[in-house]
Amino acid sequence: MTEGDTMRQSMTGFASGQGEALGLSWSWDVRSVNARGLDIRVRVPDWIDGLEQALRALLTKRLARGSVTVSLRLQASATEPTQDLNEAHLDKVLSAMLRIESEAMVRGLSLTASTAADLISLRGVMDATQNQADPAEVRTTLIADFEPVLEGFVASRQSEGAALVEVLTGQVAQISDLVAQAAIVAEARKGEQVDRMRAALTRVMDSQDNVDEQRVAQELALIAVKADVTEEIDRLRAHIDAARDLIQGDGAVGRKLDFLMQEFNREANTLCSKAQSSALTSVGLELKSVIEQMREQVQNVE
Repeated sequence: MTEGDTMRQSMTGFASGQGEALGLSWSWDVRSVNARGLDIRVRVPDWIDGLEQALRALLTKRLARGSVTVSLRLQASATEPTQDLNEAHLDKVLSAMLRIESEAMVRGLSLTASTAADLISLRGVMDATQNQADPAEVRTTLIADFEPVLEGFVASRQSEGAALVEVLTGQVAQISDLVAQAAIVAEARKGEQVDRMRAALTRVMDSQDNVDEQRVAQELALIAVKADVTEEIDRLRAHIDAARDLIQGDGAVGRKLDFLMQEFNREANTLCSKAQSSALTSVGLELKSVIEQMREQVQNVE
């Protein structure tokens, strides 16, 4: 992608175009879908040397990711062919006419005189030939014609990209709301957790003699740490900020967003495993659902 091209692109796009020159007519078809990297496939006539390489260079300058297919259909224009005199065939025809006239005179026959129009109408006397375009000139003409098609293709990907930005921005907002809910629910359950641990400690102390109080306290502290989701919520908030920066930033960010979605999912899974409450589990599951929806959309970001 060229420097200064800040519009977000989708990896999905399409463009077409037609042209006619040098006794030829053609049509372009350019389309792309998502891919891990940039995969360019060019289908052009083999006799136009250097055309494929030139098209690849143009595409590489404007695109960073996607499976891109460029197809060119090229054919001779529907024009009248030029007529050239086939001198070798005319010589054969005239020689044959002389022999025929000589034989007719021997037999006393009189033949009607032939005109030039009669000779031209004979098969093979005039050859129909198509003008052969110079491959180098054709290549230059086609490259110039492809550039506006490429502009339309990039515009198509940018239009899809703008729609993606809107969807992703909304999904990040949903994730942010759910993380805020998770923080509220996690804070509200702290009192319940303390009460449950105290009750459990009382039962243990009352039911057994010679209890190692220090060991029990250590175990309860460990349980409390394992149930604490503060770090997960903090990391989720940091991921939210990172996602917003990437979505609104410059350049190709699809791979970074894809990696970030893995980190989102990891924290959401941990949140659910530590929940120990139906309310927090419910928020965690909804969070995972939105993250998965966002991950699917991220697959199309360049």
